[in-house]
Amino acid sequence: MPSVTERLRALGILLPPPPKPVGSYTPVVADGAIAWVSGQIVVEGGAVVHPGLVDRDVPAEIAKDLARRATLQALSALSAELGSLDRVRRIVRVVVFVATSPGFVRQHEVANGATDLLVQLFGESARPARVSVGVIALPLNGPVEVEIVAAID
Repeated sequence: MPSVTERLRALGILLPPPPKPVGSYTPVVADGAIAWVSGQIVVEGGAVVHPGLVDRDVPAEIAKDLARRATLQALSALSAELGSLDRVRRIVRVVVFVATSPGFVRQHEVANGATDLLVQLFGESARPARVSVGVIALPLNGPVEVEIVAAID
């Protein structure tokens, strides 16, 4: 089975630069066999990409892509902390927060953007546990935030 680095290369996926914290936290905490990646919101050039609420301001399909991109940011942070994503045995848990307008109930579809990418990279047998949560607002007016817990070597 190819390594995660090889799968990224084969799929033509480049990780974005590791995120810089915009608050009083660290992007990744690794302790023993577990690494926790702080929540990631897609930011480019210092600005949130597609700010606002999903359904009202951001279509669900765009939000799904943002979940994928936030997952790539989380993987970038993890790679920077560990030195290589090849140290990740599996993604254990993913939490996807979706800032939504009232009545929106398709958070799970948005979260598929994160999970589908992780399965593509780590394999079907490494499908993580997942939580998808609708919230009234996220930091910086981001529409989607992704948090990851990984088992590491």
